[in-house]
Amino acid sequence: MDDGSKKSLPRGIRNHNPGNIKLGTAWDGLSDEQNDDVFCQFKEPVWGLRALVRILLTYRFNYDIKTIEKIIHRWAPPIENDTDNYIQYVCAATSKAKDEELANSIEDYLPLVKAIIRMENGDQPYDDEVISEGMLKAWEGHPTTWRKKKDYTQTYMLNVEE
Repeated sequence: MDDGSKKSLPRGIRNHNPGNIKLGTAWDGLSDEQNDDVFCQFKEPVWGLRALVRILLTYRFNYDIKTIEKIIHRWAPPIENDTDNYIQYVCAATSKAKDEELANSIEDYLPLVKAIIRMENGDQPYDDEVISEGMLKAWEGHPTTWRKKKDYTQTYMLNVEE
């Protein structure tokens, strides 16, 4: 990809940071050079996806934040965002009610991650395999099991015990 076409990509996609995570944490997979004054830059998209999901898991396990409404209020606070619009968008994209508790599963978190990426960037360019790889990296350290699904409609299914 030439420099001109890369610059036309949304900032979060260019930075391999689809969640637009701000600088401040020494995330695994950060690029050696950080040329963005505000947002992290990752070596590859999978590392930015890992960081995004790691934050969502921190909300879940450390703060008991398990609904779209509470997740997005924390992720995109009203002081910086149109949080109510963000919540409505994510609910529509995931087919979940704003106060419905999400299961600790790929089935609930994959659509949430995809909706966050699209809302943050105006686009969601990653296939499920790449997102799932980032999710798997994020869930490391939490009790999980991954196995191939019998129907092969999805490559992997994540079962997580809380």
